Amino acid sequence: MGETLLRFLGLMVIGYVGVCSMIYLVQERLIFFPERDPPGTRYEFGLPVEEVWIPVDGAVLHALWFRQASAQGVILYFHGNGGTLRSWGEVAHDLVPYGYDLVIVDYRGYGQSTGTITSEAQLHADAAAAYHWVLSRYPEEQIVLYGRSLGSGLATRLAATYRPRLLILESPFYSVEAIARRQFPWVPPFLLKYPLRSHEWIDQVRCPVVIIHGTNDSVVPYADGERLAREVTAPLAFYSIAGGDHNNLMTFRSYHDAIREILER
Repeated sequence: MGETLLRFLGLMVIGYVGVCSMIYLVQERLIFFPERDPPGTRYEFGLPVEEVWIPVDGAVLHALWFRQASAQGVILYFHGNGGTLRSWGEVAHDLVPYGYDLVIVDYRGYGQSTGTITSEAQLHADAAAAYHWVLSRYPEEQIVLYGRSLGSGLATRLAATYRPRLLILESPFYSVEAIARRQFPWVPPFLLKYPLRSHEWIDQVRCPVVIIHGTNDSVVPYADGERLAREVTAPLAFYSIAGGDHNNLMTFRSYHDAIREILER
């Protein structure tokens, strides 16, 4: 009986280690959902737009640059973990009418960006490269950082490192680590390669912070946005989109009212 129990426990340990190892090895597939745009893809949104290429270590990031005459600034937009510029370019209709240029970047392996995502440090380095590309063309006091979902972590880290005019976070997480612990509470935290701990950076942000979150968010709970907001030490505006889910805030008038209020300040 004792040997049987030991054998059973040994098999349980082996199984547990095996599952944890698998999660560690495939976690990029659990977090990132890249799609590809073939060369020659036309990006047409009814607005003047230019394709640009931003060199990074070992790869090149593809971006769209919406430009207009006499812009009062620029919005550097970091999108969520799925889709490409082919779909994300639609956000230009919500943002550029308020007198801003807009730069949207595809992550490595997304759209026509080359390379693959292999570490959180790499993600932040690529985001910094995009920021410096924008900074070489606009004064820093005219730069607005906009992070949506996955992009909220990258935008928060940038805002803590540099001094943009404004940080806007849509459907932000407290950290990817917190989400992972809810979904996989039995997995040791040290196995997470992409903890993206926004809560550890946001109290270092000195520019005004705006958080927009749907109350019915089924991916990143509304409570995560509230929890992150409590860590903000800079001037904060929090917009609750009643009934809003994770991917449909743009269908709510209250979202557009919030964007108008934010960008017409």
